Amino acid sequence: MSNSILVDNQKTQLEIHLRRIQRPRDYQQICIYKDVNPLEWDDWHWQLQHRIHTREELSKIIKLTPEEEKGIEKAKGRLFMAITPYWATLIDPEDANCPIRRQAVPVSAEFVASAHEMIDPLAEDRDSPVPHLVHRYPDRVLLLVTDHCGMYCRHCTRRRLVGEGEQDNNFVSRFEPAIEYIKSNRKIRDVLISGGDPFTLEDEIIENLLQGIRSISHVEFLRIGTRVPVTLPQRITEKLVNMLKKYSPIWLSIHFNHSKEISKRCKIACDMLSEAGLPLGSQTVLLKGINDRPYLMKRLVHELLQIRVRPYYIYQCDPVKGTQHFRTPVSAGINIIEKLRGHTSGYAVPTYVIDGPGGGGKIPVGPNYVLSQAKGKYVLRNYKGKIYTYLE
Repeated sequence: MSNSILVDNQKTQLEIHLRRIQRPRDYQQICIYKDVNPLEWDDWHWQLQHRIHTREELSKIIKLTPEEEKGIEKAKGRLFMAITPYWATLIDPEDANCPIRRQAVPVSAEFVASAHEMIDPLAEDRDSPVPHLVHRYPDRVLLLVTDHCGMYCRHCTRRRLVGEGEQDNNFVSRFEPAIEYIKSNRKIRDVLISGGDPFTLEDEIIENLLQGIRSISHVEFLRIGTRVPVTLPQRITEKLVNMLKKYSPIWLSIHFNHSKEISKRCKIACDMLSEAGLPLGSQTVLLKGINDRPYLMKRLVHELLQIRVRPYYIYQCDPVKGTQHFRTPVSAGINIIEKLRGHTSGYAVPTYVIDGPGGGGKIPVGPNYVLSQAKGKYVLRNYKGKIYTYLE
């Protein structure tokens, strides 16, 4: 291949990359939002009430492809299309491969299941001793407090559960069996609150749940899993943050997948959480054509550190039904870790894991740095491929 062709290919790749990280549009540049008051726009309730659900609405914002039109029409079940107006400003209206767009807009491939896909690939239902609680690891439990999200990601692992279910007046009381289970099992020291997205609940409901868990003396570690700072940053309000501070320490695991998600508004939300003393970590799903190149993941982890979010996990995309078009070979994830470890700050290197299908839990996967071992002797390679011997 000639040098001129190589240069042209590199320019094309750079142009595609720059297009994918373009700045969000001002919402008033979008015709259907041009008359929206700024106070309404920054109200999280308004954002939820005006989510995009139909092909007609979305076609006023982006140029839909035939695959997207078919996907939207078919997405009538539990995991229907719901896109916040805020997220819509991040979408490239012309590029069907825009990483923001592909995570939010259904496509026809979503309705083609492969032989190895499952409805509940992590066997959470099997490991649920009481409703809304998953107990897999000895000292940790997962409490699923809602089936609602700000936006419904098309790669969702819990698509069997997540959607717009009804919330009755006895919302908090439904979790009493789960709270009693935690109280009765003194081995449980770590509770992860997830869903759906817990931050789609009202402040008072979140506080009631936190009070119930914090009242259990043997619970040491409390976490909340959320994507709201990314898809609905308007939800991170001063009132919410001040309430969370009362139950400190609380650790937040935030789902980031691409550097384009880190907008100015997202940064404001993360700053509010960090300045309230809430440690922030990132959980990323490895997605084909979205973040499966080392340079894309490196940019993401670098920008996360700049907003005080520690890259924590990269997940292999779970084999949940309807997601085969998102899954990469495992080798893609290993290659990403190979290109990060030793080539950037240690804080920027997450752990790549496969959640063992059938309930095996998180299994770390990565490059092999131990070449051989014998009694008292390890032969190792470093990030440059150089060989070293360590003697015990």
